[in-house]
Amino acid sequence: MATLLASATPTYSPRKKSRAGRVVVFTLLVAATLFYLAPVYVMVINGLKDKSYMTLSGMWNLPLYLNGGGFPMAWDVLNPNIWASLRMVIPATILSSLLGAVNGYLLSKWKFRGSDVIFTLILFGMFIPYQAILIPLIRTLDWVGIYGSWKGLVMVHVIYGIPITSLIFRNYFTNVPSELVEAARIDGAGLIQTFFQIMLPLSLPAFVVVGIFQFTNIWNDFLFGVTVVFNPADQPVTVALNNLNGTNSVDWTVVMAAAVLSALPTALVYIFLGRYFIRGLLAGSMKG
Repeated sequence: MATLLASATPTYSPRKKSRAGRVVVFTLLVAATLFYLAPVYVMVINGLKDKSYMTLSGMWNLPLYLNGGGFPMAWDVLNPNIWASLRMVIPATILSSLLGAVNGYLLSKWKFRGSDVIFTLILFGMFIPYQAILIPLIRTLDWVGIYGSWKGLVMVHVIYGIPITSLIFRNYFTNVPSELVEAARIDGAGLIQTFFQIMLPLSLPAFVVVGIFQFTNIWNDFLFGVTVVFNPADQPVTVALNNLNGTNSVDWTVVMAAAVLSALPTALVYIFLGRYFIRGLLAGSMKG
């Protein structure tokens, strides 16, 4: 009797459970991907349409024929501002990353009296709202003589990026064995030589994280771009994208195409460097 009951009892295989769990997770991931890609799909297909075929009810429909839609006009309008953004973003990202690396190195491996206080004061810059410092910022840039130019905008982003870059590099260098620095001191290496020959080559994962973070934040900035730079051709692409909105009517095909073009550089950065971004974050979070 016990044998019959045992044979009649259904058995559940752990392999079947695991397979069912993978199917559920895969389904959820596909649904989340489609949900987040839906706005991108709407922008791309409506940017490829002619203005006469742009309607609210037909925004999900594919274009009848491909002739570029609003992309040629959007490129003609945004072309100077895209290059202006690149001219501003690249040096600002590099300089803020280098300054953050120096600060993180000094505050983690060359402790001195008051270093923790200085680090805390540096971090306070992350919590100061942009709007609160606009007036003193503009007066300072005007006093230096770079207010109204893209060079002033580069300086603003470099200074405002120091807190977060210093934090990331300090956390990363803290997990680097101090024995390397001590060995360099014994071999006669000084402060600068140790940084460039030992610490800097080891900090590539941190540079990837900081570079992606800074590039994205600086590229997407609007407030500093519209208040610091005078010349419309030197203003970042976010300001030019905002200026596409007309007072009476808006050509939505051009606006959609311009939104795609302005978001393309940051999207490419995450597509090609996204995996290194996660590795860099994890590299500074664990010891050993």
